[in-house]
Amino acid sequence: MARHRSRVAALYDKVVNFNVESLFARHPGPGTPRTVFFNQNLPDSYFDPKGKPKKEHVYPTNQVISSKYTIITFLPRNLLEQFRRIANIFFAFIAILQFFPEFSTISPGLVIIPILIVLSITAIKDGYEDVKRHQSDRHVNHSQVRVLAGGDWVNPNMNGQKSRTFVRGFIPRQRPKRKDVEAGSATKQDPNIEFDHADSMEEGEHHMFGHDEENNRPHWHKTKWEDIRVGDFVKIMDNEPIPADILICATSEEENVAFVETKNLDGETNLKSRNACPALTDLHTAADCVSKLNTFSVECDRPDTNMYRFNATVTRNGGKSPVDMQTVLLRGTVLRNTDWVIGVVLFTGVDTKIVLNSGGTPSKRSRVERQINPQVLANLAILAIMAVVCGIADSKIEATQYPEGAPWLYGDDISSDNPRINGLITWAFALITFQNIVPISLYISIEFVKTCQALFIYFDYDIFYAKKNQPTIARSYNLSDDLGQIEYIFSDKTGTLTQNSMVFRECSIAGTVYHGDPEDEDIKKTTGDGTEIIRETSNDSSYASTSIRGGDPAVPSTIVKLSSGVLKHFRDERLSQDLTHAVEAAPDSENAAQARSLNGFFSVLALCHTVLTAVDPATGAIEYKAQSPDEAALVQAAADVGFIFRGREREILLLQTPFSREVERYELLNILEFTSARKRMSVIVKKLDEQDERLFLLTKGADNVIFERLKTGGDDLKRATEGHLEDFANGGLRTLTLAYKVIQEDEYEAWSERYHEASTALDDREGKIEAICDEMERELRLLGATAIEDRLQDGVPETIADLKLAGIKIWVATGDKLETAIAIGRSTNLIAQESNIIIIRGSDRPVQQQMIQAVEEFFPDSGILDEHGLVTSASKSPSTESASAFPMRRLSTGVRDIVGDDNGDRPGGFVLVIDGAALDHALTDDDDKALLLRLATQCEGVICCRVSPLQKALVVKMVKDGLGVMTLAIGDGANDVSMIQAADVGIGINGEEGLQAVNSSDYAIAQFRFLKKLLLVHGHWSYARNGIMIVNFFYKNIVCIGVLWWFQIYCGWSSSYAFEYTYLLFWNSFWTIAPVLGIGLFDRIVDADVLMAFPELYRYGRERTWFSMRLFLIYMLDGVIQSVPLFFIITYTYFSTTTRGDGYSIGLYEYSTTMVFATVVAVSLFNGLNTNVWTAWVFFAVFIGIIVLWLFTVVYNAISPGWIVTNVYGNNHYLFTSAYFWLSQPLVIAIALLPRYLHRAWQLGYAPGDLEILRYIRKTQPDLDMTTLRSESMRSKPYASSRLRRPSSHMSRTSIACSSVDNLSLDLRRTQDPRCASRTDMSTGIRSVHRGFDFATEEGGVAMRRMQTNLSERRQSSRNLPSLQQSSPHRKRSLRLFTSLRRKKSPTTLKKDD
Repeated sequence: MARHRSRVAALYDKVVNFNVESLFARHPGPGTPRTVFFNQNLPDSYFDPKGKPKKEHVYPTNQVISSKYTIITFLPRNLLEQFRRIANIFFAFIAILQFFPEFSTISPGLVIIPILIVLSITAIKDGYEDVKRHQSDRHVNHSQVRVLAGGDWVNPNMNGQKSRTFVRGFIPRQRPKRKDVEAGSATKQDPNIEFDHADSMEEGEHHMFGHDEENNRPHWHKTKWEDIRVGDFVKIMDNEPIPADILICATSEEENVAFVETKNLDGETNLKSRNACPALTDLHTAADCVSKLNTFSVECDRPDTNMYRFNATVTRNGGKSPVDMQTVLLRGTVLRNTDWVIGVVLFTGVDTKIVLNSGGTPSKRSRVERQINPQVLANLAILAIMAVVCGIADSKIEATQYPEGAPWLYGDDISSDNPRINGLITWAFALITFQNIVPISLYISIEFVKTCQALFIYFDYDIFYAKKNQPTIARSYNLSDDLGQIEYIFSDKTGTLTQNSMVFRECSIAGTVYHGDPEDEDIKKTTGDGTEIIRETSNDSSYASTSIRGGDPAVPSTIVKLSSGVLKHFRDERLSQDLTHAVEAAPDSENAAQARSLNGFFSVLALCHTVLTAVDPATGAIEYKAQSPDEAALVQAAADVGFIFRGREREILLLQTPFSREVERYELLNILEFTSARKRMSVIVKKLDEQDERLFLLTKGADNVIFERLKTGGDDLKRATEGHLEDFANGGLRTLTLAYKVIQEDEYEAWSERYHEASTALDDREGKIEAICDEMERELRLLGATAIEDRLQDGVPETIADLKLAGIKIWVATGDKLETAIAIGRSTNLIAQESNIIIIRGSDRPVQQQMIQAVEEFFPDSGILDEHGLVTSASKSPSTESASAFPMRRLSTGVRDIVGDDNGDRPGGFVLVIDGAALDHALTDDDDKALLLRLATQCEGVICCRVSPLQKALVVKMVKDGLGVMTLAIGDGANDVSMIQAADVGIGINGEEGLQAVNSSDYAIAQFRFLKKLLLVHGHWSYARNGIMIVNFFYKNIVCIGVLWWFQIYCGWSSSYAFEYTYLLFWNSFWTIAPVLGIGLFDRIVDADVLMAFPELYRYGRERTWFSMRLFLIYMLDGVIQSVPLFFIITYTYFSTTTRGDGYSIGLYEYSTTMVFATVVAVSLFNGLNTNVWTAWVFFAVFIGIIVLWLFTVVYNAISPGWIVTNVYGNNHYLFTSAYFWLSQPLVIAIALLPRYLHRAWQLGYAPGDLEILRYIRKTQPDLDMTTLRSESMRSKPYASSRLRRPSSHMSRTSIACSSVDNLSLDLRRTQDPRCASRTDMSTGIRSVHRGFDFATEEGGVAMRRMQTNLSERRQSSRNLPSLQQSSPHRKRSLRLFTSLRRKKSPTTLKKDD
């Protein structure tokens, strides 16, 4: 697909795409491996013979700078950026030319002032923007962290000099001096000193000392982030961000585990567990870190962009310990649920992984600005032709008339004065005469207008977030028109589309669905025996209290604090009533079955998890600490209805339920871990009760996985639950299906032996464990399903729906896992109910084969494979079986024929989902990249999951460069910086993940929903205003140049001025500048509410309607045509007979001034004709230039030579008394404007477009609500696709309480086609239906490994399982869960372990 272009075109592209920042960016190279030393001197090999450290052993500071300029680089870099504009080069050339006497018009100093003003104003604007970046950088770099100090501690490692934030590069860099660990000195008194408490260090307690005698003790000193150096010991406290890439030495938790939140890196909200390096776990105090006995070194690989790889080795006391990602905290992550972590700094600043994944701050130019260059070149070509014609004609005339003795050519035969030389001088003078064909005020006008447009955005209250007092801020003023041409949006998920918070919204239990009560209601529930269960919330709904009054005092009052990441408590009045009846129900009553289901459902929620509990020492409240907010929401919901998980004592789980007066105890026997392949998690527990010691398998997972493992029977319950799952998924909720089974003791004994053998196998351990787990997870009993809402930002679904109506394609790029990305895609309307999902992932099957089969299956007629020359099997329809190695096969889901053979033929559109591993393969090969791009463009949306920050940027560049489209990237975290910088327009959300995205963005908004008005209104207005303003700018100048050009016919092509020079000098400054500025500032193609109600109007921007070469040529031609009557009619009017009463002939400036008046009025009114909305400001702009011209002419012509010598003194006497002046004005103006007027009249009357119709409706019906009009228009089109209707989010719909199983949701389901959509995994060939399943947790993390290790050790110590063989003779051998439904009496004596 290579395009054959000429060398000239290639050279032009090279000049236009010249990258200024490449000249000023620092290129440190790939970096080198390093060894970091602690408590020991650096080896002599690190220094040169002069004792100075070698360059490769001097590490960068931790200062991160996103600004573009310094004091030194500002002037050259900014000038280079400005002189990328061809017009600026031309104006500089013209100004320099007029310094020569042969070409001077007025004082050369005055000539150069305009170009200096233009450059200065633009430079001030750019400097102001960069000052804001410097301030943001300072905010980040001046954050504080605790660094080891005192105790004669010295960091021997060499670090570079820190740069001044605003004068970076001004101070020369100096190599640091050598430091030996013996050369430490006492630390001066500092109020920011913290000491370790000798008695309670492990609990993270600290106190402050300010005494001089204490300052030399080993302590932690609060230091700015930018002052952190490689080799420093740092102490991070709970909820603090990580300032650099740090190796963990010790933590406050048992077994030295730490939990970190990585959503700023990969977008995942679930916590990741990290553990300390085993060789350094004894360094848990400042004194230990300072001790000279604790010497060690860390050998690190070179800095790497791979976010999931870290290779290093710790050498201590002759032994070596490996270091990987599990022992490292990366910059950008946040410490959670861990009191403190002590670590050592290995990489700082530009060497950290998150900064390596971020590019330098680019110098972005808007598309309109880039399109101006070809138009300026076209005008320069016209100017060159005009100058050449004038030069040749003048030379020929002189050569012809000199021999004839023309008196004005006397002496025209010397070397410096002859026809050839004079022709050359005339050519150069013509460049000055006609220089206004490229208006110098154009760029400064554009800058002024864009600055005002940025202020309009800033002061728009509709996109002002009052909750946090945050306006929408334009950080780059020159991109406002790009907002009106966006074709692709790339969005992050976490924090951008979602709030990182979960809400347990609904549940289905035994065929009954519970929708939950409306929010913000305090509910008091009463149990059957008179005891009250009270749920109270504080003002922020952060606590729920559960107490059983009148019950057994052995169970204390329990307060459950709202977990982090969970927004509200779950309450349902009908569920409370059912629980009350269940508690009272007798075993043989009609409510017994429902009671067992309720008890089992919430027991599974409260026990099947890896959640930890923390007790607030002040209030005694329990708080759940989970690796993911959705897991916390599940356990929190169980606690909200009375099933309170009270923690764990090693392998003993404590559960308080409404069905038991005492705390129930369960022994955790096995955890069958959740993985993305298994899509389920199970626990095997034994109930520790004298009357009930049964074994239970409790399972939660995806509906299709659970349903195929259910025991036969119960079809009615399955169908009802499937219906509820469909309703949950259609509402954009994340679903989870719950099941259980009772395990016989002998069955478990045999299975446990097989599981132990599999877990200790050396070959294919994972496969064997999976097979053994699958054996146990069979013959399950269905309990129900849950529906959790990953709370979206306000208005996200509606915004995405409207942006899709606007014709914008939306891609989501997230580091989250595949299931979560798909769930969010559904809840945000990115994936419609009828959309077919195509999944491509990195696996054993080549990615190229997956893409080829996807094209064959779903887009056989697209011609993609033919374009890429790929040989495929014989042509076949998608309904036929693929001949590939992985034929499509349907996964059993419990419903017959969910997906038919003709899946590829059905409407509904396609959404491509691709993971980071597949992108790695696709983006490295040009052919695969082109195939991926063509496949993606066939889909209505694309979701990229498990992608690194660098991959996000590569995807944006692939689309931007491959399709030549306008792209926008939006995100809120540091992992989005590279994507934001790679896109044409970058938008940062000022959210909870820091300011990194905002600092690197072009626009900063507070909510995703503000993007709708920013694009559809401000972007569309700005693009239309700027485009129309620019072509009108060129038009008004070509009219003036046309009049001057026609005058050359009568002045011997001498490049003389027809007008008095002052009128030309002020042409772009006073006479004609206001109307075009009025268009740029105040014109509206339609009102804002119309653009918001009809997003489809955005297509005018996407299709580049308002600014193009075609439109430019039309306006240029219009200007040339108008110049003809303006010049010739007035010229022949005045030349016919004299206008003077005294009989003398007229002067040049007498009739040319008439041309000036007619031309200015015609141009102003023409600009008014092109204005869509005439407001008071537009009236002012159109007529102010005309008024100023009249006033100036009257005054200027009256200035006597005693003040200033002019060529027009006394012209008022002849000009305004002439009948020709007054009669020619209306005539020539009407003739000049007639073509444009007739065209507009015909367009409005006979060929109106959408905009004209809507403007007419607004004019005739000003009170009509446009939203109502749109609704009526949609109802009048019954054939309109359902995808064009705006679905509302789940949160925007009112919850409807249902009274029975057969509720309204099932009626709605009957109206839907169950074959509406499919999900096809191209890596496995499995095709299935998706019902919203998603569950986030860390797979194979340190915390899970620790729990599995504890279980394994216990298993080894009791291989014969004696506790399982001791069954109570009183226990009933029932396969039902919790057969005893009455409250159990409190035992007279409790076991010791209770």
